[in-house]
Amino acid sequence: MSTTLEPLESLAPALSVRQVLMLERVLAGEPEVVAGASQLDRAVRWVHVAEAADVGVMLSGGEMVLTTGVLLAGDDDKQAEYIRSLHRAEAAAVVLGLGRAFPAPPDVMRRAAERCGLPMVVLHRPFPFAELTEEVQARLIRRKFAAVSMSEAVRTALTGLITAGAPLQRMLDEIAHHSGCPVVVTNLAHRVLATAGERSAVDDVLRDWERIARQAGGSEGDGWIRAELGGRGERWGQIMLCGYRGDTATGRLLADRAAEALVLHRMLGGTSAHTWEEQSAQSLLTDLVSGVVPARQLLPRARAAGLPVNRRTFVPLVVRDGDPAELDRVLRLLGLPGIVAELADGATAVLLSLARDQDATVLTANFAARLSGTVVAAADPRTAWDDVPAGMREARHVADAVASGVLDLPAVVRLKDVHLRGLIRLLRDDPHVQSFAERELDGLLCGAGADLLAVLRTYLATGRNKSRTAQLHHVSRPALYRRLEAIQGRLGVDLDDFEQAASVHIALLAHDAQQG
Repeated sequence: MSTTLEPLESLAPALSVRQVLMLERVLAGEPEVVAGASQLDRAVRWVHVAEAADVGVMLSGGEMVLTTGVLLAGDDDKQAEYIRSLHRAEAAAVVLGLGRAFPAPPDVMRRAAERCGLPMVVLHRPFPFAELTEEVQARLIRRKFAAVSMSEAVRTALTGLITAGAPLQRMLDEIAHHSGCPVVVTNLAHRVLATAGERSAVDDVLRDWERIARQAGGSEGDGWIRAELGGRGERWGQIMLCGYRGDTATGRLLADRAAEALVLHRMLGGTSAHTWEEQSAQSLLTDLVSGVVPARQLLPRARAAGLPVNRRTFVPLVVRDGDPAELDRVLRLLGLPGIVAELADGATAVLLSLARDQDATVLTANFAARLSGTVVAAADPRTAWDDVPAGMREARHVADAVASGVLDLPAVVRLKDVHLRGLIRLLRDDPHVQSFAERELDGLLCGAGADLLAVLRTYLATGRNKSRTAQLHHVSRPALYRRLEAIQGRLGVDLDDFEQAASVHIALLAHDAQQG
């Protein structure tokens, strides 16, 4: 995609015939449209005053021609040819000032204009053409200057962000600021990769995205303006201004500038459209896990991202130390609809969307079986979208519990498989649990107690097996006995008493869970 500035004429948004006729100076002439009323939205590139009968050869297209018709009066053939020549030259319209030559609209010219679809306007009151020419030319020049200024302002702002290494979202926020409307970036399948703009307006767009996507190949209208994303002969997406309120030419210019910047951003940043898809999935799943955004508000984003959401069974999964690209590849291989995104601390979230008649347990097991040496943490399937965030958090808690201890677990781990450790993980942020852990372990949480805490952890994890604990810590049994006595003395407990040992064990699990 070229980044050179287009000629001034191609940048300049023109006035339409309708807009010219609504100017105060024109209204003073009492204009009446006598032909071509359906073509009043034609663009007026220039205004030209001409009395010559062969004016058509002097035009280059887009002109509004002003005439009194003095050289046409009394000759029907000249009148008809005059209109045809304007049509061949692609003039925007012809304005005839009524007077001595034509005291009333000439039928021959009117009929010819109607056949050609050329707007023909008559002025019923004397009108100085110079004033109209001056008014329209001044407005066109101002609009041209504004178009160039806007183009350069957008280019400068976006280039500055690219130079500063700004992320995609910051680029889109800037584009939305200039356009004043929602901005959507999609791949070639019309799946939404990123959005920007006022949140409520963006949600309104995404809520109706299926219909918008179906019409994406149609003509622009009502402020829906697109520009292709791609380069070197390859298209990989598009950017859309949704409901742009300015004139179409300015909006198209803005969309083109935005597309140029996004392509450059991708090239210089070494990213790809696939990376943008990952970022979109990551944003969605992160919001689902956090619960900060209500699930119902995330539904349009999920649907626009291509995730089936109507009458589906959702299976939230979290995979520890899994490669997102590999997980996505396995989903595609098995034909399972879903989205994948890397979360913090080496965890990768997967949200499966299955048909109601599919066996979620079997398909989840098939998915896990393709991931050699990886444990998949799963929440129970959800049939309501509003329950998905809780499911994602449950899967994340299970994954954390698996990561924090050596457990003999199946390939697909659920909350019931991690028993007490899983419960403590779910309750770790409860102030009562935190207070309990601090109180029970107070004697080991500072100073030399840190080394003893490690011995206690191993002793309890091995089922209070002294020989195994001594072996794992590379100490003799007498040395271990002395350490266990020190632990009991600091904590004021008897570790041979099951209830006291269980209390300390629960406190230690809570402490480790809180430490993350």
